[in-house]
Amino acid sequence: MGSEKIDLPKVGKPAQRALTQAGCNSLEDITKHSETEIASLHGVGPKAMKQLQQALQDNGMNFADNKTKG
Repeated sequence: MGSEKIDLPKVGKPAQRALTQAGCNSLEDITKHSETEIASLHGVGPKAMKQLQQALQDNGMNFADNKTKG
């Protein structure tokens, strides 16, 4: 995949701010965190989590605690 970063999906402004504050500016950044960590961010609700999960799945990625070997 190289060094090309995949943009985050369009999420609400509160979720966007929370993710940016946590240092998550791309999908690759999201994969460095567990699903629990991202979900616990103030501003990241169920809708944003669903959007992030779908974007990760669409790009063959997972949260840190969901990574599979192989």
